[in-house]
Amino acid sequence: MSASTIAVLDYGSGNLHSATRALARTGAQVEVTSDIQTALDADGLVVPGVGAFSACMEGLKSVRGERIIGRRLAGGRPVLGICVGMQILFEKGVEFGVEAEGCGEWPGTVDQLPADVLPHMGWNTVEAPADSTLFAGIDADTRFYFVHSYAAQKWELPTPERIKPPALTWAEHGGRFLAAVENGALSATQFHPEKSGDAGAALLENWVKSL
Repeated sequence: MSASTIAVLDYGSGNLHSATRALARTGAQVEVTSDIQTALDADGLVVPGVGAFSACMEGLKSVRGERIIGRRLAGGRPVLGICVGMQILFEKGVEFGVEAEGCGEWPGTVDQLPADVLPHMGWNTVEAPADSTLFAGIDADTRFYFVHSYAAQKWELPTPERIKPPALTWAEHGGRFLAAVENGALSATQFHPEKSGDAGAALLENWVKSL
């Protein structure tokens, strides 16, 4: 059986080297690319992201990344967003009072955490559901590496009857926020699995195995 192919989307924002290295540890064939066809053809697409929501969206649109994500999901092709790469999947983000449009794959707004200390930087536990694919086999007290000041703090997508509801993972810093979402072919983490050591490696391996 051939190794899974993973495209890491290069749109000018993200820890491309560390993400590529962490994904390669799973045995997958990994390629950093901004080429539309390569991103569409890969078994899995990873959308990393660091920095401001609006800047990430500008970079994403410059390589037609929002269309790539949409086309992959329309065909049930897996996508994994990381950090701001998760945030831009929502309808909009608000930073310093400025609202920016996101990809709109999920309804809702990404805004500032209600915490006294920002950014939320360091290791934190998460509350993953029992049916999670990403966190399968990972102990409940495992910590993952976060660095962010903004997050989605509500889940607003209604789930029709007879459709499996998304697996939502939560964490807390000043208030509860979404640490990860698994919604059909679309998954995302607010933390950085590529910077989370063995725990992050286990999560990425779970995702690659599910492709």
